[in-house]
Amino acid sequence: MLNVTAFYKTFSFSIIGLIIYLSTNVFSQNIEIYVSDAGNFSNPPWKILKFDENGENPEIFIDTVLAWPQDIVFLEDQQVVLISNLNSGRITKYNSSTGDYIENFATGIAGPTRMKIGADSLLYVLQWSGNGNVRRYQLDGTYVGEFTSVGVPQSIGLDWDSNGNLYVSSYTGDNVRKFEPNGNDLGLFVTSNLAGPTNIWFDNNGNLLVSDYDGTAVKKFNSNGVFQNNFATGLSQSEGVDYFSNGNILVGNGATHSVKMFDSNGVYIEDFIPNGSGGLITPNAIVIRETNVSSVSGDENILNDMGFILEQNYPNPFNPTTNIEYRIADFGFISLKVYNVLGTEIETLVKEYKPAGTYEIKFDASGLVSGVYFCQLKAGSFTQAKKMILLR
Repeated sequence: MLNVTAFYKTFSFSIIGLIIYLSTNVFSQNIEIYVSDAGNFSNPPWKILKFDENGENPEIFIDTVLAWPQDIVFLEDQQVVLISNLNSGRITKYNSSTGDYIENFATGIAGPTRMKIGADSLLYVLQWSGNGNVRRYQLDGTYVGEFTSVGVPQSIGLDWDSNGNLYVSSYTGDNVRKFEPNGNDLGLFVTSNLAGPTNIWFDNNGNLLVSDYDGTAVKKFNSNGVFQNNFATGLSQSEGVDYFSNGNILVGNGATHSVKMFDSNGVYIEDFIPNGSGGLITPNAIVIRETNVSSVSGDENILNDMGFILEQNYPNPFNPTTNIEYRIADFGFISLKVYNVLGTEIETLVKEYKPAGTYEIKFDASGLVSGVYFCQLKAGSFTQAKKMILLR
């Protein structure tokens, strides 16, 4: 039979110990912003810049074996980052911590531009030239083949809707083409109101947002491809996009050599990375990266033994379920919640007292639309979030 007095003594000492530990070891979720700088387009300087979570303290992360870089994809489990290079036809691989060049991930591509990992855990790669078909690769660089048989000239933006249909933008065609989940062509989806579309992405309501490079806005189209409005304005040569957990959006703006921030409704907030910061010339890809939790003491052994950790969900992207693993340091009250990009709570997965240990829970996103979601772990004063991508 449980000794209630002993239980509460143990509980009290555990909580006191936890509070003392947290007061002497300040934890922080480290966010880094990576920006591809296309420089003078077909001519250098080319580089990948790294900024802190406030868009400050720029440093050159990569400036070797680049040839008009186009996109950035981190493979966190491999501790590498991939860069697509239009001029060399190569996707190059680097150490994700140091930026040191490792090797070629893939070669012989006709001007690789955008890259995204699909729900099948394959890397989808667009081609600027050649036949314009979408290519696929395993995450070890093994070539799988062409996913589409109808080319998209100068393709430079891709995303999936909630049904798993793939959309690809054509810069010179001023349009967006739609493909079935198996790669069969469904024809043009957007044919008007565009002047050089680059990045495309779906919001949580199923609308397609399109960065219009030669226009002055990010434009919104409904699920039938009908133009709705200018979602975000005051842009010129817009390319590169990513989102914060609170719904704020970063968009590269080539005309002013900056990265602009908008809220989830498309309202301008500020120049998050100002004109020319870090030598920035032509931003054309942006990645907001959440790195592992760290302590100010820098004692990684203490962190690994006693810290709270929310692992990246797997698979990611996912459809419709994914596994979420987390580790907690001591007996205490834990909450694990899922939010959308607007910061709206979608589901509470855990909300209870739990003993120290490693746990795994399955999140079922059936009924949700494709898009970016965030899983957040809270334990006392500790908070950590991970970005999850649902692709249908």
